[in-house]
Amino acid sequence: MRTGRGTLGVAAGLVLVALAALGYVLPPAFDPPPLQVDPAFRALPAQPHAELKPVVAADPYSSEEITIPARGQQLRATVRAPATPGRHPAMVFVSGSGNGSREEFTPQAEFLAAAGVVTLTFDKRTVGYNFRDRDFGLLADDALRMVKYLRSRPDVNPDLTGIWGVSEGGWVVPIAASRSRDVGFVVLVSSPNVSPLRQVAWALNEQLLRLRAPIGVRDLLTRAMGGVGFEFLRHDPMPAMRGITQPVLALYGTMDPSIPFVESTKALTTALTEAGNDRYTIRFLDKADHAMRVNGGPFAAGYLETLTNWIKGLPGTARPSLHIAGATPVQRFAAADVPAAPWYAGGTMLGLTICLAVVGYVAGPVSELMVRLRGRPMPLQTNAALWAPISRRLRRMALTGLGLLASVVAFITLLVLFSVNQAGAWPAVLAGWLVVRVLAILMLLQEVTAVATVVNALREGLQPSRGQHVAIAGVLGGTGLLLVAAAYYGLFSFPW
Repeated sequence: MRTGRGTLGVAAGLVLVALAALGYVLPPAFDPPPLQVDPAFRALPAQPHAELKPVVAADPYSSEEITIPARGQQLRATVRAPATPGRHPAMVFVSGSGNGSREEFTPQAEFLAAAGVVTLTFDKRTVGYNFRDRDFGLLADDALRMVKYLRSRPDVNPDLTGIWGVSEGGWVVPIAASRSRDVGFVVLVSSPNVSPLRQVAWALNEQLLRLRAPIGVRDLLTRAMGGVGFEFLRHDPMPAMRGITQPVLALYGTMDPSIPFVESTKALTTALTEAGNDRYTIRFLDKADHAMRVNGGPFAAGYLETLTNWIKGLPGTARPSLHIAGATPVQRFAAADVPAAPWYAGGTMLGLTICLAVVGYVAGPVSELMVRLRGRPMPLQTNAALWAPISRRLRRMALTGLGLLASVVAFITLLVLFSVNQAGAWPAVLAGWLVVRVLAILMLLQEVTAVATVVNALREGLQPSRGQHVAIAGVLGGTGLLLVAAAYYGLFSFPW
């Protein structure tokens, strides 16, 4: 007696409902609320004209390649120094996340050098810094070594030697400034001032809204983030910021999709107020992105002028008439922490699930191959006839399961690339999500029909060999594990 299509449809529907329920019940919820805007941020005063006065950056300067010893490696750096006599203010550039090549700061370093500021750019370390492990304290130590070098130069004013940090550098620079009074001032550009995990989750949500992605895409990515065990993602920047006693200039762009700039500002002012430091200047630049550029092109209007005038005006510019000014920022959603995944959904368990599924998919073919190599007798003709449709279904299931894994990885990679480039095509996101969801549903249907086919074959007299037992258990079990994992990550949940 064979199982009818109606019965299979009902069974598939029931399994789908159960898996969809798992997607609602098991994962911790992540739903960032709209930001309750502080009245002070609804209409900022204009930036004072003195900060925007034109800067003549036409003086000659020298460029020198040096190597600074650091913990575990030598760091290559470039120093650009004005040729004019006397001691000059000086500044070290600290990069954001990634490779951190000193070349990315060349335009700013050259402008400042031609305007009378000694600058030092250096390549980020490769020892002790990677995608998984990041020691912000170690990076701060590198920056302080650069400060020490600059302060030793005869053309540098040691009291006006500061550190500039962008993005991830916003977690590094406060640590350096709180550790050493050799740091004369601090410049923070697009500094998150919240935990890395909170910043990434906020940026992810903003990017997905721009790409018109379905809510399920956010659920997939945030649930994956919740299972990541990277310790640095939960770094708390507040203690270091409370230790800053130096003058601070913080610059933010109103078109920055990468950080919650309103909450970042509030975190910074709260920390400085608790430290009793009122020497801070916060400016929002109209149309500026994360790198202080307009759509990745030229620097935003007023950025280089504000930076140069503030540095060269110290110590007089340390206490501005307006602490916060510039273009009015609009932050739609609050930055929320991604809930940590329960033990059964952590990175280790996910890796184990995928490994078991892959092992299950390859166990059947390997087992059959071993049987043939050993010269075991082939199964009876009846067995062969009953096994053929099962074998075809198992192969298709294995291909679908592997295809789903590959499509999820490719889809996440696509979203990461869109986020890094701060651009993307929403049809590509919808198409990618559709492929992932269709493969998940197809895998579910294949599992139900394969189980029915095996049961029918057993009823009709199939006597599976040891290799066939391994193939059935491996593919059905591996697919079952993937179905549960897919349910946790919301691939069966609605709305889609």
